[in-house]
Amino acid sequence: MNAKVPIMVVDDDIDILETVRDILVGGGYSVVTAGNGKEALDLIHEIDRPCVILLDLMMPVMSGGEFLSVLRQTRVLATVPVVIISAWASEAGNVLDQVQGFVKKPMSLKSLLDVANRYCAENPECRACS
Repeated sequence: MNAKVPIMVVDDDIDILETVRDILVGGGYSVVTAGNGKEALDLIHEIDRPCVILLDLMMPVMSGGEFLSVLRQTRVLATVPVVIISAWASEAGNVLDQVQGFVKKPMSLKSLLDVANRYCAENPECRACS
């Protein structure tokens, strides 16, 4: 696996953020993290286009739904795959038509690596595919 694959994880729970990062790094991925949607928007313009964004919805400052709305209106980022990570499927109801998947918290090691492998391998702009 290419260690330079950019994956973005956005979650306000530091324990979840660190655990997801550790799992993905252990799987050979490079991971960038953000604690809310605003931080993620600021960061996404400084990094290579992520192959996938793992996004929590319930966050302070800027929610995952607000982040997703801005992301989908940004031409160069509108097609970045987004997978919601949440304990409550009902939270995702309003955005399911804008995302590529949903992973229920608590997440398993396998489910996280499956998402990373699937979207990084399918994304033609992903550096792991070159």
